[in-house]
Amino acid sequence: MNVIRCTVVDERGAVSFIVHADALSALTAACSTDPPSLEGLLEGVEPYYHNLREHVLNGLAIFEERNARGNYQAIHRALRLCAPHDHPVFRVVDDFTREVSLRPVKAGVVIFNLRARRIIQIVNTYQEIRRTGRACVFDGSSLTDTVYNYRLPKDWALVP
Repeated sequence: MNVIRCTVVDERGAVSFIVHADALSALTAACSTDPPSLEGLLEGVEPYYHNLREHVLNGLAIFEERNARGNYQAIHRALRLCAPHDHPVFRVVDDFTREVSLRPVKAGVVIFNLRARRIIQIVNTYQEIRRTGRACVFDGSSLTDTVYNYRLPKDWALVP
């Protein structure tokens, strides 16, 4: 299973989720538009990788419902009991969730730091993210024959 952890950092904090590694190109393409927020990034992903926006935002709604401010027992329990590739979407709210948000899952972990305009490939065994690229559109059930191209602006850094 080629899934990977993605953690997105914006002005409001960080959100971590598990996705098929095919979504990396779509996330990178969305970064090329300089999205100011997680929501903006997910909006930019939608034409290239359908349903990721819905998956992440629905997961965040569940996170908010089950984790009252300051009481994060529910997410701690889920992150301890679930297999890493089954982890729910979560906000980074404390040291434990921060540490989990940086842990590789199957194909790795990639940080999309929108504030710093930086993509950090902590571990990525699937396919190296490059400044320019092309990929097939995912229609919500499978990859299609439709191809899109992207080019990151010069002020975006790729690490490593």
